[in-house]
Amino acid sequence: MSLSSIHLSDDLHQYLLEVSVDEHPALQGIRDATAAMPNSNMQIAAEQGRFMAFLIETIGARRTLEVGTFTGYSALAVSLALPEDGEVVACDLSDEWTSLGRPFWEEAGQTGKIDLRLGPALETLDSLISSGQSGDFDFAFIDADKTNYQGYLERCHTLVRTGGVIAVDNTLWSGRVADPDATDANTVAIRDFNAALAADARFSISLVPIGDGLTLARKL
Repeated sequence: MSLSSIHLSDDLHQYLLEVSVDEHPALQGIRDATAAMPNSNMQIAAEQGRFMAFLIETIGARRTLEVGTFTGYSALAVSLALPEDGEVVACDLSDEWTSLGRPFWEEAGQTGKIDLRLGPALETLDSLISSGQSGDFDFAFIDADKTNYQGYLERCHTLVRTGGVIAVDNTLWSGRVADPDATDANTVAIRDFNAALAADARFSISLVPIGDGLTLARKL
């Protein structure tokens, strides 16, 4: 029994991976390829990918959104957990970054399930709403520019069905959200976002200390 979340040492983290994360070879391929990039820290943790896949399986999701795809690990982790007729609509600005992951999507047989939309995510989400797709999605994952988090949440609230789940990444922000001396734009944006979401009666929420903090918001 513990009154707080346990700290993961390197050895304990490795043990966690060994007993709970059975990573698809294509996911490992994306992880290895991304590790060589200077901004590889934008990659989600393997245990977070497994946790998100578990959520997809648990809520019986069929159609999902992703805001911020980077090199495609999270999109593939979610896609692999979806049924054969499932779909991930993945939004990102970078053709360069997403191009790294696409061969691994193909290797895993998931290319037909991942609909990559290149361009500003707010515009993509608005186009989904204007085309009559409100309430059509079961799950959304937000992991993009932090200053637009509230805008992404509002649109995902429209697009996700009642009872669906929106997962928001980086909400602990390496602990900076709890540091009053941290006043950079990203930290302030996440801190403000967390406070607003905690008071938002449209959602039931839980901030899970996995990876860099993952907030789950169930649409009521």
